[in-house]
Amino acid sequence: MPAQTVMSLMIVAEFGLWAAFGLLFWTKRLHFRFPAMGIYLALRVASMPVLLFLFYAQARHWFNDYAFDMYFYVYWTVYVVSAVLLYFICVEVFRSVLSAFPGLQRLGTVAFRWAALVSVILSLSTLSFDHSRAFMITHFAFRLMRSVSILELCLLAFLCLSMNALRLSTRDMAFGISLGFGLMSCSDFVIVSLISRKTTMTDPLNFVWESLTLVSLGIWVAYCAVPEPARKPILVPAGSLIFRWNEIATALGHTGTQVVVQPAGGSIFTGVESAVEEVLSQSLKSRASET
Repeated sequence: MPAQTVMSLMIVAEFGLWAAFGLLFWTKRLHFRFPAMGIYLALRVASMPVLLFLFYAQARHWFNDYAFDMYFYVYWTVYVVSAVLLYFICVEVFRSVLSAFPGLQRLGTVAFRWAALVSVILSLSTLSFDHSRAFMITHFAFRLMRSVSILELCLLAFLCLSMNALRLSTRDMAFGISLGFGLMSCSDFVIVSLISRKTTMTDPLNFVWESLTLVSLGIWVAYCAVPEPARKPILVPAGSLIFRWNEIATALGHTGTQVVVQPAGGSIFTGVESAVEEVLSQSLKSRASET
């Protein structure tokens, strides 16, 4: 079978898996739990037929050779919007996993916001305005997606390392979403570093990249098809480390607690002397009342 036909069949299979995953995702009403993931699925399912149509229209020279420009701007618009949605998906997964620890959840959300701000600043600061508009768009999109991919891998590593402490099951949908995106991110990093700029659809590395995408989609379909175990209340000892971290994170940013601060010029024994004087005065008062 020709390589071009195999690639076409793989792309059709990818669209079928996206559609199947989206159907299962919305049927199980998971878009209420992960709204950004629902929007991401709708974007991928809606944009893929349009992009395929414009790609084949470009090959057949339809629309007076305007098909390339239409494909270019539609593709990179979807690419940038997908990167933004992937950031919000990471936040949703993080908040879902740490729903039992509101302090750590709030602190982690703040860290995600700072990471997003730094990623946008770095993506804009590395742009070269000496090149064409097309180069600037692709360069910014690649930088932004690279930052989000690193965030996805960090999130997957965090879930794997803290799975026991968070009492997180490997069958939880939040872990499944993170696992699929982590696999896609790994494939993107490896393929982009190995593949050359001048490549074709039938390049062997493109087959590897498409195969890993199909595996990730298959993982998501399996997670949606298999019943998810019910989340049970997390019981941790009062002296556990994660409970203390959650208490510290909850206290950060609150100004209700007041403490006594010793003046810098006072002696270190001032507090001890005042305590002794108070005890002696109480003792004298009790003896006077007895007599």
